[in-house]
Amino acid sequence: MTLPLIIDAHLDLSMNALEWNRDLRDSITNINNREKGMTDKPDRGKATVSFDEMRKGKAGIVVATQIGRYVAPGNSLPGWHSPEQAWAQTQGQLAWYRAMEEDKQMTMITNRRELERHLALWTDGTPCDSKAIGYVLSIEGADSFVTVDHLERAFAYGLRAVGPAHYGPGRYANGTDSSGRLNADGQALLRKMDELGMILDVSHLNDDAFRHALDTYRGHIWASHNNCRALVNHNRQMSDEMLSELFAREAVIGVAFDAWMLVPGWQRGVSTPKAKGCTLSVVADHIDHICQVAGNTRHAAIGSDLDGAFGTEQCPHDLQTIADVQNVFPLLARRGYSDDDLHAIAYGNWLRALRAALPE
Repeated sequence: MTLPLIIDAHLDLSMNALEWNRDLRDSITNINNREKGMTDKPDRGKATVSFDEMRKGKAGIVVATQIGRYVAPGNSLPGWHSPEQAWAQTQGQLAWYRAMEEDKQMTMITNRRELERHLALWTDGTPCDSKAIGYVLSIEGADSFVTVDHLERAFAYGLRAVGPAHYGPGRYANGTDSSGRLNADGQALLRKMDELGMILDVSHLNDDAFRHALDTYRGHIWASHNNCRALVNHNRQMSDEMLSELFAREAVIGVAFDAWMLVPGWQRGVSTPKAKGCTLSVVADHIDHICQVAGNTRHAAIGSDLDGAFGTEQCPHDLQTIADVQNVFPLLARRGYSDDDLHAIAYGNWLRALRAALPE
């Protein structure tokens, strides 16, 4: 099978550019060489994502994030001390995406017409080494919306998907390692998203908020980067029951490549991918589990989260760059997955979801 197009539904590109100070136009070797000796982040010198590596791996369409967390007094998580600061952070990230568009590195996709045009570009059989990478803009955690009305501003500049929560307590919803249903502002946020026709990303919602959101939201839903609780028992993961609820809503689930979500018993800063047996075959296990629970291949996809604050120290040890995501598909083929199945997982399922959810 020739390399398929990949749609990757979760990449923190602007965070890498502005907080890690990585110029993604540079080679991955140069990016990592510039970080030698740096210790401010755990993944310094271990980056896997650059535009060139994305093109090598045919990751031609991605869901790219903004992120700006608000942290209340007493919250030990990293973040901003006011929603206005968090909003300003996301606006700086937007400015970077716009700069990459001006440099012809990226193209924003906001509607079906733009999606089809970009799909045609990446499937025309010509070399990919200079093609712009198409991106659908998402936000990971809604804390930076100073008010619900800020969502309309964001929709106007191109935001199409919203994950209401990230880690811990949030202004609209509580996320990973927390509990509690959507608060009043969170419910108002979902009503406004419904009105605008946006995509609800249920990644990071805690179990209470997940079910509240599914009961409340009438629009399109996906899980951009989630793995299987049956394989790694943690509240960040989707239980089989949660997966089944998503299948009933025609949702797609993107499998993440973060080692602690792939193999049980991971200790940050202690475990190593090789010692824990974290390989691309384990990624295939999570994809296969989603397919087995669903009884089909319509819901499993890629949401790699590569360089989402981790690098080669915390991803499959047989992956050096994002281009190696392509190596998952031969592993699935050896398990009996057909070319049609592989194309669905690589890009077809996300393409179907985007065609259904994006405005005309």
